[in-house]
Amino acid sequence: MCLDAGFSGGMRAVQSAENFQNKMAMEGVPGLLGTSVGFSLRIGQTLFSSASLLFMSLGVEFYSYSAFCYLVTTMGLVIPWSCTLAVLDGYSVVVKCPVRQPGILFIIAAGDWVLSVLTLAAACSTASVVDLLFQTSGSFCTPKCCSRYQLSAAMAFLTWFLSLASALLNLWLLPSS
Repeated sequence: MCLDAGFSGGMRAVQSAENFQNKMAMEGVPGLLGTSVGFSLRIGQTLFSSASLLFMSLGVEFYSYSAFCYLVTTMGLVIPWSCTLAVLDGYSVVVKCPVRQPGILFIIAAGDWVLSVLTLAAACSTASVVDLLFQTSGSFCTPKCCSRYQLSAAMAFLTWFLSLASALLNLWLLPSS
């Protein structure tokens, strides 16, 4: 920032110009809230979490394992969260007016981080239980059910990856608002 002692509003004008440049640079970052890439991330989260829930729910025996119940509960939280934010992102893209209110951004960033951690925990616990079931030579789980549980864990990991990307990008956007 340059200082101009001869111009009374010079300091304010330079700060305003820098703020404008920072805002323009942030709006060009793909994946932020209110961009088409952000919309794609949310749609991907919704699809992968729905697939994970579907593959887990096809087997009636998933109630026997608490890790599987935890995955179902977590995906039950991720689906409406991602759907709601996909609608918000889609609306922001169509109207070309991204959301930049600090309070809303904080809630979205906090929600993304919480759900990202929950999704990772659910995916890891499900994958470990599925691995344990495969190690027992199918005595606790038929190969068909175990393969469905394995697909569900894989979809949960993909959901986590997209959720982490959204959380990191929204965390990056938070200080600039």
